[in-house]
Amino acid sequence: MPMIKIDNIDYDTDKLSPEAKAQLEMLMVTENKIRQLQQDVLIAQTAYNAYAAALKAALPSPLEQLQGSGDTIKF
Repeated sequence: MPMIKIDNIDYDTDKLSPEAKAQLEMLMVTENKIRQLQQDVLIAQTAYNAYAAALKAALPSPLEQLQGSGDTIKF
């Protein structure tokens, strides 16, 4: 007889109606899905940051761009 607490009230899950049990099950499935999606966002953000850093490293520096275009630097 597992207990759950909702709005500071303890409920015996064995005594819930079939409809309440179904809603509780979907709530738990949804909570797990939200956790998985949050982890996916963290993974995607990490990948995004890595790609952005790799792009910056692959770009020519401003000095290299000026030297390659024939322009001179004026002070």
